[in-house]
Amino acid sequence: MRAAVLRAYNADLSIEDLPDPAPEADGVVLRTIACGICRSDWHGWTGEHPRVKPGQIQGHEYCGEVVEAGPLSAWKPGDRVVAPFILACGRCPACQSGHQNTCPDQRLPGFVEPGAFAEYVAVPLSHNLARLPETLSPTVAAGLGCRVTTAWHALTGRAELRAGEWLAVHGTGGIGLATLLLGKALGARVVVVDVVPEKLAHARGFGADAAIDARDGDTAAAIVDLTGGGADVSVEALGIAQTTNASIECLAPLGRHVQVGMPVGHTARMEINMNAVYMKNLALYGTRGMPSWRYPSLLALIEQGAVDFAPLIAREVRLSEASDELRAFNGPTAPGVAVITDFSQ
Repeated sequence: MRAAVLRAYNADLSIEDLPDPAPEADGVVLRTIACGICRSDWHGWTGEHPRVKPGQIQGHEYCGEVVEAGPLSAWKPGDRVVAPFILACGRCPACQSGHQNTCPDQRLPGFVEPGAFAEYVAVPLSHNLARLPETLSPTVAAGLGCRVTTAWHALTGRAELRAGEWLAVHGTGGIGLATLLLGKALGARVVVVDVVPEKLAHARGFGADAAIDARDGDTAAAIVDLTGGGADVSVEALGIAQTTNASIECLAPLGRHVQVGMPVGHTARMEINMNAVYMKNLALYGTRGMPSWRYPSLLALIEQGAVDFAPLIAREVRLSEASDELRAFNGPTAPGVAVITDFSQ
């Protein structure tokens, strides 16, 4: 199979011909139909993600068609499925209590095991997979496994966003745009924050009620003024101290901050305004991924036409162009997300 392999940090991925993978007893092998390129991939590509080492095939936002199934898998060749990026064991206390995204025995294709920047990907623990609805484009579905699932769980499983509340979204990349779309679908009023005017205009086109350029001054104060006292829920989608503090400080009393952006490498530890947390009685939530049992609620929302994620996709690219997309994360990125749909070159 053809695959893009990380051989050196911050360098072009190596396009190589490798042996096709084989399924584990409880797993499947997928022909990769589409795979998103995510900021989390960039963290690994730069060497800041502690689990991603040279030799890794990245790619964790994928959907595909089963070409081979292990004897313990319920899937069969021809099935089209979408995968969460966290594959949970299904047996431990965390899984049994419904919190599969915190499973201590999780498997992570694209980070630790070979991922989907390749023509084929082996997926263990295939009970985590969800069937791809016929009405959902595989290109759009590729973004569900990380950005959209994470945003859905952040808003509904952690912050419990309610209709009529103000939602602030700091960063309008893939996760930020997904959070905006889902927030509007849930009936919230949404204000977005970024430093790229084109991305703010793009977000307004997605239905944002307000857009704030963070270069213009005190973002938190602007949100407090705009909302008449502060946002009820604020989502940080970058993983850096500046936006984390803006997210906390823009909240109304009893507000809920959700840390979605990945604090890793040099941002793993940061100084935050705990006085604001204390004085305003705020709740701080961490979130990572989504329990696989929550797929039906998300897919039903999409199938009912309550939310359309097609506008998220800005570019369909070839496997050989993945390096250019990763490199673009070094600076302010263009609006929308990129998805690999051609694995032949």
